[in-house]
Amino acid sequence: MKKGMIYIYSGEGHGKSPAAYGRALQTACRGEDVVIIRFLKGRGLSDSEYIRRLEPEIKIFRFEKSDENFISLSDERKAEEIHNIRNGLNFAKKVMNTDECSLLILDEVLELLNIDIITVEELKNILLCKPDGMDIIMTGATTKEAVYALADEVTKVETCARADGGN
Repeated sequence: MKKGMIYIYSGEGHGKSPAAYGRALQTACRGEDVVIIRFLKGRGLSDSEYIRRLEPEIKIFRFEKSDENFISLSDERKAEEIHNIRNGLNFAKKVMNTDECSLLILDEVLELLNIDIITVEELKNILLCKPDGMDIIMTGATTKEAVYALADEVTKVETCARADGGN
């Protein structure tokens, strides 16, 4: 049985979530189950008819109710969304405790650190629930070096301007 790894896809560049979703497709093609929990993103992909056709191998969850940018919400609505986000984090622990999948993707969970919804210590405590054999991918544009110590492998994504102007 494989040990299972914790991966971080981080950086200011675009492509972190698509890379994680590519891994989800690879895992599902091997007949294994995937759970994706999305944080701080609009409904988009989670409401897609296409994604629903990938069930039961790939399941996507989103616990926030608002499609607006979290930062622009009123204090009352932020408090409500923080409660919903914490429900999503508790669900992630449940997925780990029940060994429900081979791959768990916590999409934009690292961004929760940047806006002080969770701490590095809280994230570490969540990851302690990971069973052997389960891979976890966390995405987000974190700058907190302590987060990288939680992972077995870190991929940093950057966007670079092309010298030819993109032609």
